Amino acid sequence: MDSGKEAVRDARFFGQPRSLATLFGVELWERFSFYGMQGILLLYLYFSVRDGGLGIDKGTAAGIVGAYGGGVYLATILGAWVADRLLDAQRTLLVSAVVVMAGHVALALLPGVAGVGVGLILIAVGSGGLKATATTLVGTLYSEDDPRRDAGFSLYYLGINLGAFLGPILTGILQDSIGFHYGFGLAAVGMAAGLAQYLVSRKNLPSASREVPNPLPRQKLPRIVGVAVGAVAVIVAAVLTRLITASNLALVVIVVTAVASVIYFVVILTSRSISSDERSRVVAFIPLFVASAVFWSIYQQQFTVLTLYTDERLDRSVFGWEFPIPWVQSINPVFIIILSGVFAAIWTKLGTRQPATPVKFAGGAIVVGLAFLLFLPFSGTGTHGTPVLAIVLILLVFTVAELLLSPVGLSAATKLAPEKFRTQMVALFFLSVALGSAASGLLAGAYDPTNEVPYFGLLGIVSIAVGVVLLVLARPVLRLMRGVR
Repeated sequence: MDSGKEAVRDARFFGQPRSLATLFGVELWERFSFYGMQGILLLYLYFSVRDGGLGIDKGTAAGIVGAYGGGVYLATILGAWVADRLLDAQRTLLVSAVVVMAGHVALALLPGVAGVGVGLILIAVGSGGLKATATTLVGTLYSEDDPRRDAGFSLYYLGINLGAFLGPILTGILQDSIGFHYGFGLAAVGMAAGLAQYLVSRKNLPSASREVPNPLPRQKLPRIVGVAVGAVAVIVAAVLTRLITASNLALVVIVVTAVASVIYFVVILTSRSISSDERSRVVAFIPLFVASAVFWSIYQQQFTVLTLYTDERLDRSVFGWEFPIPWVQSINPVFIIILSGVFAAIWTKLGTRQPATPVKFAGGAIVVGLAFLLFLPFSGTGTHGTPVLAIVLILLVFTVAELLLSPVGLSAATKLAPEKFRTQMVALFFLSVALGSAASGLLAGAYDPTNEVPYFGLLGIVSIAVGVVLLVLARPVLRLMRGVR
Protein backbone atom coordinates (compact mmCIF):
# COMPACT_ATOMS: atom_id res chain seq x y z
CA MET A 1 0.00 0.00 0.00
CA ASP A 2 1.26 3.50 -0.79
CA SER A 3 2.61 5.04 2.45
CA GLY A 4 1.19 8.46 1.56
CA LYS A 5 -2.35 7.09 1.12
CA GLU A 6 -1.97 5.06 4.30
CA ALA A 7 -0.90 8.20 6.20
CA VAL A 8 -3.97 10.07 5.01
CA ARG A 9 -6.27 7.35 6.36
CA ASP A 10 -4.40 7.16 9.69
CA ALA A 11 -5.71 9.90 11.99
CA ARG A 12 -5.50 8.26 15.42
CA PHE A 13 -3.33 10.90 17.15
CA PHE A 14 -5.36 14.14 17.28
CA GLY A 15 -6.17 13.77 13.59
CA GLN A 16 -2.57 12.84 12.74
CA PRO A 17 -0.85 9.46 12.09
CA ARG A 18 -0.43 7.31 15.21
CA SER A 19 3.34 7.13 14.74
CA LEU A 20 3.53 10.87 15.40
CA ALA A 21 2.84 9.99 19.06
CA THR A 22 6.12 8.02 19.21
CA LEU A 23 8.19 10.91 17.90
CA PHE A 24 6.18 13.38 19.99
CA GLY A 25 7.19 11.50 23.16
CA VAL A 26 10.84 11.07 22.23
CA GLU A 27 11.26 14.76 21.49
CA LEU A 28 9.41 15.74 24.68
CA TRP A 29 11.94 13.92 26.85
CA GLU A 30 14.95 14.88 24.75
CA ARG A 31 13.98 18.56 24.89
CA PHE A 32 13.34 18.24 28.64
CA SER A 33 16.95 17.22 29.08
CA PHE A 34 18.31 19.64 26.45
CA TYR A 35 16.57 22.79 27.66
CA GLY A 36 16.81 21.81 31.30
CA MET A 37 20.58 21.66 30.96
CA GLN A 38 20.79 24.75 28.76
CA GLY A 39 18.69 26.74 31.24
CA ILE A 40 21.46 26.49 33.84
CA LEU A 41 24.53 26.18 31.58
CA LEU A 42 25.39 29.87 31.16
CA LEU A 43 24.87 30.46 34.88
CA TYR A 44 27.21 27.55 35.68
CA LEU A 45 29.88 29.05 33.44
CA TYR A 46 29.88 32.61 34.81
CA PHE A 47 28.67 32.23 38.41
CA SER A 48 31.52 32.51 40.88
CA VAL A 49 33.17 29.41 42.31
CA ARG A 50 31.69 30.38 45.68
CA ASP A 51 28.21 30.09 44.12
CA GLY A 52 28.97 26.72 42.52
CA GLY A 53 30.00 28.01 39.08
CA LEU A 54 33.26 28.21 37.15
CA GLY A 55 33.78 31.99 37.31
CA ILE A 56 34.29 32.51 33.55
CA ASP A 57 33.96 36.03 32.08
CA LYS A 58 30.33 36.67 31.03
CA GLY A 59 31.15 37.54 27.42
CA THR A 60 33.28 34.42 27.01
CA ALA A 61 30.64 32.30 28.76
CA ALA A 62 27.91 33.59 26.41
CA GLY A 63 30.16 32.83 23.45
CA ILE A 64 30.63 29.26 24.66
CA VAL A 65 26.87 28.79 25.00
CA GLY A 66 26.29 30.23 21.53
CA ALA A 67 29.04 28.07 20.03
CA TYR A 68 27.62 25.00 21.75
CA GLY A 69 24.14 25.81 20.39
CA GLY A 70 25.63 26.20 16.93
CA GLY A 71 27.57 22.97 17.38
CA VAL A 72 24.36 21.06 18.13
CA TYR A 73 22.84 22.06 14.81
CA LEU A 74 26.15 21.80 12.94
CA ALA A 75 26.29 18.18 14.10
CA THR A 76 23.07 17.51 12.19
CA ILE A 77 25.31 17.20 9.11
CA LEU A 78 26.97 14.16 10.65
CA GLY A 79 23.70 12.71 11.88
CA ALA A 80 21.97 13.24 8.53
CA TRP A 81 24.87 11.75 6.59
CA VAL A 82 24.98 8.68 8.85
CA ALA A 83 21.21 8.19 8.48
CA ASP A 84 21.26 8.58 4.70
CA ARG A 85 24.42 6.60 3.96
CA LEU A 86 25.41 4.24 6.82
CA LEU A 87 22.50 3.50 9.13
CA ASP A 88 18.81 4.14 8.71
CA ALA A 89 17.00 7.00 10.46
CA GLN A 90 15.63 4.76 13.22
CA ARG A 91 19.02 3.35 14.29
CA THR A 92 20.73 6.73 13.98
CA LEU A 93 18.18 8.22 16.36
CA LEU A 94 18.75 5.37 18.83
CA VAL A 95 22.55 5.76 18.86
CA SER A 96 22.24 9.55 19.10
CA ALA A 97 19.97 9.31 22.15
CA VAL A 98 22.52 7.14 23.95
CA VAL A 99 25.30 9.67 23.20
CA VAL A 100 23.14 12.57 24.49
CA MET A 101 22.46 10.72 27.73
CA ALA A 102 26.20 10.07 28.19
CA GLY A 103 26.86 13.80 27.76
CA HIS A 104 24.41 14.74 30.50
CA VAL A 105 25.94 12.13 32.80
CA ALA A 106 29.39 13.67 32.16
CA LEU A 107 28.13 17.14 33.09
CA ALA A 108 26.57 15.74 36.25
CA LEU A 109 29.56 13.70 37.44
CA LEU A 110 32.74 15.31 36.05
CA PRO A 111 33.81 18.49 37.85
CA GLY A 112 35.07 21.75 36.34
CA VAL A 113 36.00 22.58 32.76
CA ALA A 114 36.68 18.91 31.92
CA GLY A 115 33.05 18.00 32.60
CA VAL A 116 31.83 20.93 30.51
CA GLY A 117 34.09 19.99 27.58
CA VAL A 118 33.24 16.29 27.52
CA GLY A 119 29.55 16.81 28.27
CA LEU A 120 28.89 19.53 25.70
CA ILE A 121 30.73 17.69 22.92
CA LEU A 122 28.75 14.51 23.51
CA ILE A 123 25.43 16.36 23.78
CA ALA A 124 26.15 18.42 20.66
CA VAL A 125 27.03 15.36 18.57
CA GLY A 126 24.14 13.27 19.89
CA SER A 127 21.55 16.03 19.66
CA GLY A 128 22.62 16.80 16.10
CA GLY A 129 21.97 13.22 15.04
CA LEU A 130 18.71 13.02 16.96
CA LYS A 131 17.24 16.26 15.65
CA ALA A 132 17.95 15.58 11.98
CA THR A 133 16.59 12.04 12.06
CA ALA A 134 13.55 12.71 14.26
CA THR A 135 12.42 15.53 11.97
CA THR A 136 12.92 13.34 8.90
CA LEU A 137 10.88 10.57 10.53
CA VAL A 138 8.01 13.02 11.04
CA GLY A 139 8.20 13.87 7.33
CA THR A 140 7.86 10.18 6.38
CA LEU A 141 4.40 10.10 7.97
CA TYR A 142 2.90 12.34 5.26
CA SER A 143 2.67 12.44 1.50
CA GLU A 144 3.97 15.63 -0.18
CA ASP A 145 0.46 16.95 -0.81
CA ASP A 146 -1.03 16.00 2.58
CA PRO A 147 -2.56 19.28 3.89
CA ARG A 148 -2.05 18.04 7.48
CA ARG A 149 1.74 18.22 7.16
CA ASP A 150 2.29 21.71 8.63
CA ALA A 151 -0.30 21.01 11.34
CA GLY A 152 1.48 17.75 12.16
CA PHE A 153 4.80 19.52 12.52
CA SER A 154 3.11 22.09 14.76
CA LEU A 155 1.78 19.29 16.98
CA TYR A 156 5.24 17.69 17.02
CA TYR A 157 6.54 21.10 18.06
CA LEU A 158 4.10 20.99 20.99
CA GLY A 159 5.90 17.89 22.30
CA ILE A 160 9.22 19.69 22.01
CA ASN A 161 7.92 22.59 24.05
CA LEU A 162 6.25 20.54 26.77
CA GLY A 163 9.75 19.23 27.49
CA ALA A 164 11.25 22.70 27.08
CA PHE A 165 8.80 24.07 29.65
CA LEU A 166 9.38 21.43 32.32
CA GLY A 167 13.16 21.17 31.92
CA PRO A 168 14.25 24.66 33.10
CA ILE A 169 11.61 24.71 35.85
CA LEU A 170 12.88 21.52 37.49
CA THR A 171 16.62 21.92 36.83
CA GLY A 172 16.30 25.53 37.99
CA ILE A 173 14.83 24.40 41.31
CA LEU A 174 17.63 21.86 41.83
CA GLN A 175 20.36 24.31 40.80
CA ASP A 176 19.00 26.99 43.09
CA SER A 177 18.51 24.72 46.10
CA ILE A 178 21.20 22.00 46.06
CA GLY A 179 23.59 22.75 43.19
CA PHE A 180 24.28 22.74 39.46
CA HIS A 181 25.35 19.09 39.15
CA TYR A 182 22.01 17.87 40.48
CA GLY A 183 20.31 19.87 37.74
CA PHE A 184 22.56 18.27 35.13
CA GLY A 185 21.79 14.86 36.65
CA LEU A 186 18.03 15.43 36.25
CA ALA A 187 18.64 16.22 32.57
CA ALA A 188 20.33 12.80 32.23
CA VAL A 189 17.30 11.11 33.82
CA GLY A 190 15.01 12.87 31.33
CA MET A 191 17.02 11.63 28.36
CA ALA A 192 16.97 8.09 29.78
CA ALA A 193 13.16 8.28 29.90
CA GLY A 194 13.04 9.36 26.26
CA LEU A 195 15.34 6.53 25.22
CA ALA A 196 13.22 3.95 27.03
CA GLN A 197 10.02 5.28 25.43
CA TYR A 198 11.59 5.09 21.96
CA LEU A 199 12.82 1.52 22.43
CA VAL A 200 9.30 0.41 23.35
CA SER A 201 7.38 2.14 20.55
CA ARG A 202 9.69 2.53 17.52
CA LYS A 203 8.24 -0.61 15.89
CA ASN A 204 5.20 1.50 14.90
CA LEU A 205 7.22 3.82 12.65
CA PRO A 206 6.89 3.52 8.84
CA SER A 207 9.05 0.98 7.03
CA ALA A 208 10.70 3.85 5.11
CA SER A 209 12.43 4.86 8.35
CA ARG A 210 14.37 1.57 8.29
CA GLU A 211 15.78 2.15 4.80
CA VAL A 212 19.13 3.70 3.90
CA PRO A 213 18.30 6.04 0.98
CA ASN A 214 21.81 6.28 -0.49
CA PRO A 215 24.01 3.48 0.93
CA LEU A 216 27.76 4.11 1.07
CA PRO A 217 29.75 1.53 -0.97
CA ARG A 218 31.88 -0.63 1.35
CA GLN A 219 35.08 0.23 -0.50
CA LYS A 220 34.65 3.89 0.43
CA LEU A 221 34.31 3.26 4.16
CA PRO A 222 38.09 3.25 4.95
CA ARG A 223 38.44 6.64 3.26
CA ILE A 224 35.58 8.06 5.34
CA VAL A 225 37.13 6.72 8.55
CA GLY A 226 40.44 8.30 7.57
CA VAL A 227 38.78 11.67 6.95
CA ALA A 228 36.99 11.48 10.31
CA VAL A 229 40.20 10.65 12.20
CA GLY A 230 42.02 13.44 10.37
CA ALA A 231 39.29 15.96 11.22
CA VAL A 232 39.47 15.06 14.91
CA ALA A 233 43.26 15.37 14.83
CA VAL A 234 43.04 18.84 13.26
CA ILE A 235 40.57 20.02 15.89
CA VAL A 236 42.71 18.68 18.74
CA ALA A 237 45.81 20.33 17.26
CA ALA A 238 43.96 23.65 16.88
CA VAL A 239 42.90 23.54 20.53
CA LEU A 240 46.37 22.58 21.77
CA THR A 241 48.02 25.38 19.76
CA ARG A 242 45.29 27.82 20.93
CA LEU A 243 44.04 28.57 17.43
CA ILE A 244 40.68 27.66 18.94
CA THR A 245 39.99 29.14 22.36
CA ALA A 246 36.96 29.74 24.53
CA SER A 247 36.92 33.41 23.50
CA ASN A 248 36.86 32.78 19.71
CA LEU A 249 34.85 29.55 19.71
CA ALA A 250 31.61 31.18 18.52
CA LEU A 251 33.38 32.82 15.56
CA VAL A 252 35.01 29.51 14.62
CA VAL A 253 31.62 27.78 14.61
CA ILE A 254 30.14 30.57 12.46
CA VAL A 255 32.91 30.26 9.85
CA VAL A 256 32.77 26.45 9.79
CA THR A 257 28.98 26.47 9.51
CA ALA A 258 28.97 29.04 6.70
CA VAL A 259 31.55 27.06 4.71
CA ALA A 260 29.71 23.79 5.35
CA SER A 261 26.42 25.35 4.20
CA VAL A 262 27.89 26.55 0.92
CA ILE A 263 29.49 23.17 0.29
CA TYR A 264 26.27 21.37 1.09
CA PHE A 265 24.22 23.48 -1.31
CA VAL A 266 26.83 22.95 -4.06
CA VAL A 267 26.94 19.18 -3.50
CA ILE A 268 23.16 18.83 -3.68
CA LEU A 269 22.70 21.21 -6.62
CA THR A 270 25.43 19.54 -8.69
CA SER A 271 24.30 15.99 -7.96
CA ARG A 272 23.32 13.99 -11.04
CA SER A 273 20.77 12.04 -9.03
CA ILE A 274 18.28 14.91 -8.68
CA SER A 275 15.76 16.10 -11.26
CA SER A 276 15.40 19.64 -12.61
CA ASP A 277 12.32 20.21 -10.41
CA GLU A 278 14.23 19.02 -7.34
CA ARG A 279 17.16 21.30 -8.21
CA SER A 280 14.82 24.29 -8.57
CA ARG A 281 13.33 23.57 -5.15
CA VAL A 282 16.79 23.51 -3.57
CA VAL A 283 17.54 26.92 -5.12
CA ALA A 284 14.27 28.19 -3.63
CA PHE A 285 15.50 27.08 -0.24
CA ILE A 286 18.49 29.49 -0.33
CA PRO A 287 16.59 32.72 0.55
CA LEU A 288 14.65 30.77 3.18
CA PHE A 289 17.99 29.62 4.62
CA VAL A 290 19.25 33.23 4.87
CA ALA A 291 16.06 34.48 6.55
CA SER A 292 16.18 31.55 8.95
CA ALA A 293 19.79 32.27 9.97
CA VAL A 294 18.91 35.90 10.72
CA PHE A 295 15.83 34.83 12.67
CA TRP A 296 17.78 32.39 14.85
CA SER A 297 20.56 34.91 15.54
CA ILE A 298 17.88 36.95 17.33
CA TYR A 299 15.73 34.16 18.72
CA GLN A 300 18.56 32.13 20.29
CA GLN A 301 19.58 35.10 22.40
CA GLN A 302 17.00 33.80 24.83
CA PHE A 303 19.85 31.56 26.03
CA THR A 304 22.54 34.24 26.05
CA VAL A 305 21.44 37.88 26.35
CA LEU A 306 18.07 37.09 27.96
CA THR A 307 19.79 35.06 30.69
CA LEU A 308 22.16 37.96 31.39
CA TYR A 309 19.19 40.36 31.24
CA THR A 310 17.22 38.22 33.69
CA ASP A 311 20.13 38.14 36.12
CA GLU A 312 20.91 41.89 35.98
CA ARG A 313 17.88 43.80 34.68
CA LEU A 314 14.74 41.82 35.50
CA ASP A 315 12.78 42.26 38.72
CA ARG A 316 12.24 38.59 39.66
CA SER A 317 10.47 39.31 42.91
CA VAL A 318 6.97 37.83 43.24
CA PHE A 319 5.23 38.60 46.55
CA GLY A 320 8.62 38.94 48.21
CA TRP A 321 10.02 35.69 46.76
CA GLU A 322 12.66 35.76 44.02
CA PHE A 323 12.17 32.98 41.49
CA PRO A 324 15.19 31.18 39.94
CA ILE A 325 16.78 32.72 36.83
CA PRO A 326 16.22 29.62 34.61
CA TRP A 327 12.45 29.88 35.05
CA VAL A 328 12.31 32.67 32.46
CA GLN A 329 13.32 30.04 29.89
CA SER A 330 9.99 28.29 30.51
CA ILE A 331 7.83 31.28 29.53
CA ASN A 332 8.27 30.79 25.80
CA PRO A 333 7.37 27.06 25.91
CA VAL A 334 4.15 27.93 27.77
CA PHE A 335 3.10 30.18 24.90
CA ILE A 336 4.14 27.51 22.39
CA ILE A 337 1.97 24.97 24.19
CA ILE A 338 -0.98 27.37 24.12
CA LEU A 339 -0.52 28.69 20.60
CA SER A 340 0.86 25.71 18.65
CA GLY A 341 -2.57 24.11 18.60
CA VAL A 342 -4.07 27.42 17.51
CA PHE A 343 -1.60 27.73 14.63
CA ALA A 344 -2.12 24.08 13.67
CA ALA A 345 -5.88 24.64 13.60
CA ILE A 346 -5.46 27.80 11.52
CA TRP A 347 -3.26 26.08 8.92
CA THR A 348 -5.61 23.09 8.82
CA LYS A 349 -8.70 25.30 8.47
CA LEU A 350 -7.13 27.39 5.69
CA GLY A 351 -5.77 24.32 3.88
CA THR A 352 -4.54 25.37 0.44
CA ARG A 353 -5.51 29.01 1.20
CA GLN A 354 -2.91 29.41 3.95
CA PRO A 355 0.07 31.76 3.35
CA ALA A 356 2.85 30.20 1.30
CA THR A 357 6.08 29.12 2.99
CA PRO A 358 8.14 32.21 1.93
CA VAL A 359 5.47 34.52 3.39
CA LYS A 360 5.51 32.63 6.70
CA PHE A 361 9.33 32.87 6.81
CA ALA A 362 9.18 36.61 6.11
CA GLY A 363 6.62 37.05 8.87
CA GLY A 364 8.85 35.19 11.32
CA ALA A 365 11.84 37.47 10.63
CA ILE A 366 9.73 40.63 10.87
CA VAL A 367 7.98 39.66 14.09
CA VAL A 368 11.16 38.55 15.91
CA GLY A 369 12.72 41.90 14.95
CA LEU A 370 9.71 43.66 16.49
CA ALA A 371 10.22 41.59 19.66
CA PHE A 372 13.74 42.99 20.04
CA LEU A 373 12.44 46.54 19.59
CA LEU A 374 10.08 45.93 22.52
CA PHE A 375 13.10 45.91 24.87
CA LEU A 376 13.72 49.59 24.08
CA PRO A 377 11.02 51.18 26.31
CA PHE A 378 12.66 49.52 29.33
CA SER A 379 16.24 50.61 28.64
CA GLY A 380 17.69 52.82 31.32
CA THR A 381 15.38 51.56 34.08
CA GLY A 382 18.38 50.43 36.13
CA THR A 383 19.32 47.18 37.86
CA HIS A 384 16.33 44.84 38.26
CA GLY A 385 14.09 47.59 36.90
CA THR A 386 12.23 45.64 34.18
CA PRO A 387 8.95 44.09 35.33
CA VAL A 388 8.30 40.41 34.68
CA LEU A 389 5.15 41.28 32.73
CA ALA A 390 7.29 43.09 30.14
CA ILE A 391 9.38 39.97 29.51
CA VAL A 392 6.22 37.89 29.30
CA LEU A 393 4.88 40.20 26.57
CA ILE A 394 8.19 40.19 24.67
CA LEU A 395 8.39 36.39 24.80
CA LEU A 396 4.80 36.17 23.54
CA VAL A 397 5.94 38.07 20.43
CA PHE A 398 8.98 35.77 20.19
CA THR A 399 6.59 32.82 20.24
CA VAL A 400 4.44 34.12 17.40
CA ALA A 401 7.60 34.63 15.33
CA GLU A 402 8.80 31.13 16.17
CA LEU A 403 5.55 29.48 15.12
CA LEU A 404 5.63 31.34 11.81
CA LEU A 405 9.08 30.03 10.95
CA SER A 406 10.41 27.11 12.96
CA PRO A 407 7.86 24.28 12.46
CA VAL A 408 7.22 25.64 8.96
CA GLY A 409 10.96 25.47 8.25
CA LEU A 410 11.13 21.84 9.33
CA SER A 411 8.15 21.08 7.10
CA ALA A 412 9.62 23.03 4.16
CA ALA A 413 12.91 21.14 4.40
CA THR A 414 11.12 17.82 4.00
CA LYS A 415 8.82 19.14 1.23
CA LEU A 416 11.63 20.66 -0.84
CA ALA A 417 14.12 17.82 -0.30
CA PRO A 418 15.27 15.73 -3.28
CA GLU A 419 14.53 12.04 -2.78
CA LYS A 420 18.23 11.14 -2.41
CA PHE A 421 18.90 13.91 0.12
CA ARG A 422 15.91 13.66 2.47
CA THR A 423 17.70 13.84 5.80
CA GLN A 424 20.49 16.05 4.50
CA MET A 425 18.03 18.77 3.45
CA VAL A 426 16.73 18.78 7.00
CA ALA A 427 20.36 19.14 8.07
CA LEU A 428 20.63 22.19 5.82
CA PHE A 429 17.74 23.82 7.66
CA PHE A 430 19.48 23.04 10.94
CA LEU A 431 22.68 24.58 9.56
CA SER A 432 20.78 27.86 9.35
CA VAL A 433 19.89 27.36 13.02
CA ALA A 434 23.56 26.59 13.76
CA LEU A 435 24.66 29.77 12.04
CA GLY A 436 22.13 31.84 13.95
CA SER A 437 22.84 30.13 17.29
CA ALA A 438 26.59 30.71 17.07
CA ALA A 439 25.96 34.31 15.97
CA SER A 440 23.74 34.81 19.03
CA GLY A 441 26.71 33.94 21.23
CA LEU A 442 29.06 36.22 19.32
CA LEU A 443 26.56 39.10 19.35
CA ALA A 444 25.98 38.66 23.08
CA GLY A 445 29.56 39.78 23.68
CA ALA A 446 28.50 43.25 22.47
CA TYR A 447 25.53 43.48 24.83
CA ASP A 448 25.95 46.24 27.42
CA PRO A 449 23.16 46.44 30.04
CA THR A 450 24.05 50.11 30.63
CA ASN A 451 23.58 51.05 26.95
CA GLU A 452 20.96 48.76 25.40
CA VAL A 453 19.36 50.98 22.75
CA PRO A 454 21.98 50.49 19.99
CA TYR A 455 22.04 46.74 20.57
CA PHE A 456 18.32 45.96 20.58
CA GLY A 457 17.47 48.71 18.07
CA LEU A 458 20.00 47.81 15.37
CA LEU A 459 19.46 44.05 15.52
CA GLY A 460 15.68 44.46 15.51
CA ILE A 461 15.76 46.71 12.44
CA VAL A 462 18.09 44.35 10.54
CA SER A 463 15.78 41.39 11.15
CA ILE A 464 12.72 43.36 10.02
CA ALA A 465 14.55 44.49 6.86
CA VAL A 466 15.46 40.89 5.96
CA GLY A 467 11.82 39.85 6.40
CA VAL A 468 10.59 42.67 4.17
CA VAL A 469 13.05 41.70 1.41
CA LEU A 470 11.87 38.08 1.53
CA LEU A 471 8.26 39.23 1.42
CA VAL A 472 9.02 41.14 -1.81
CA LEU A 473 10.71 38.04 -3.24
CA ALA A 474 7.94 35.64 -2.14
CA ARG A 475 6.39 35.11 -5.59
CA PRO A 476 9.66 34.38 -7.45
CA VAL A 477 10.69 32.00 -4.66
CA LEU A 478 7.30 30.27 -4.83
CA ARG A 479 7.75 29.74 -8.59
CA LEU A 480 11.10 28.06 -7.93
CA MET A 481 9.39 25.72 -5.48
CA ARG A 482 7.63 24.05 -8.45
CA GLY A 483 4.19 23.36 -7.02
CA VAL A 484 5.23 23.08 -3.37
CA ARG A 485 3.69 25.74 -1.10
